[in-house]
Amino acid sequence: MESKPNLFPTYSGESGAGKTENTKKVLSYFANVGATTKKKEDEKKPNLEDQIVQTNPPLEAYGNAKTTRNDNSSRFGKFIRIHFAPNGKLSGADIEVYLLEKARVISQSPAERGYHISYQMMSDQVPYLKKICRLSDDIYDYNYVSQGKVTVPSIDDKEDMEFTHTAFTILNFADQERDDAYRLTASVMHMGNLKFKQRGREEQAEPDGTEAGDILGEILGVDSAELYKNLCKPKIKVGAEFVTQGRNVNQVNYSVGALAKALYDRLFKWIVKKCNETLETGMKRAMFIGVLDIAGFEIFDFNGFEQICINFCNEKLQQFFNHHMFVLEQEEYKAEGIDWVFVDFGMDLQACIDLFEK
Repeated sequence: MESKPNLFPTYSGESGAGKTENTKKVLSYFANVGATTKKKEDEKKPNLEDQIVQTNPPLEAYGNAKTTRNDNSSRFGKFIRIHFAPNGKLSGADIEVYLLEKARVISQSPAERGYHISYQMMSDQVPYLKKICRLSDDIYDYNYVSQGKVTVPSIDDKEDMEFTHTAFTILNFADQERDDAYRLTASVMHMGNLKFKQRGREEQAEPDGTEAGDILGEILGVDSAELYKNLCKPKIKVGAEFVTQGRNVNQVNYSVGALAKALYDRLFKWIVKKCNETLETGMKRAMFIGVLDIAGFEIFDFNGFEQICINFCNEKLQQFFNHHMFVLEQEEYKAEGIDWVFVDFGMDLQACIDLFEK
């Protein structure tokens, strides 16, 4: 039988309004209220309640960043369903994520910072990490993550790295899987160091030194010469046959950026998928409570296509929230004969939504 939703709290508002912090409190509350058994003091094995709460550190490490408005801004939206058995006890959970802001992976404005995980990994909290990821001790060696701020006064990267590292274990990630996630994160950082130059008077790009590519090849388990070849002279399919395409330096740099963003996005989605596998208990699900935590509204000097998509998605969710929580609720008051003055909660950006949807 399809499980029925019981409640639909939506957290909406600009960046830093408290959506994510509220979501964590709500999750923690429902997890503890629906707890199946009380955990003994000396019990080592994580229970379902722990696992639901522990999805926060990795998702925040990989999906949150400092923006001009908020030191810990969610740069993605998430919908968490907490499932309950017919007796009201917790029976599992699952997470859906929306629109991770990929542009931040390779560029940040001066007052902002990239995703927390890069700075956590540079904090030396996990001793072996820099060695397996071939990372130096200087964040400024990695252009993709050092264009803005690299430290945030309100954030202790060492402590947060500890939380992230521990959470992976509680969420049943194998040590190899956890370390591979770190390696892939580092590979994105190394990608920013791939350098190319123009060959003579030709438009054709070629590698300008191969050190970064060699490190990248080692981490990703690929041949660095092949990597450079496929970036500078990729084979593309034209009709039924493959032809080699020449690329100039700008085109190659654009490809590297696109590759870094795509790799990071897939890594993030894989982490969510692994969390969902852990939170799938096989127990009967009779009903669920859904918690929606949308990405914060930000005002940038320059809005790219990606930011427009995020703002558009947020606005759709906001209108959905207004309609269900205010319009329908007030109509119910009217039907029940309650003496009530109708409050207009504003569909002020409906015109923008209509314009985009055309």
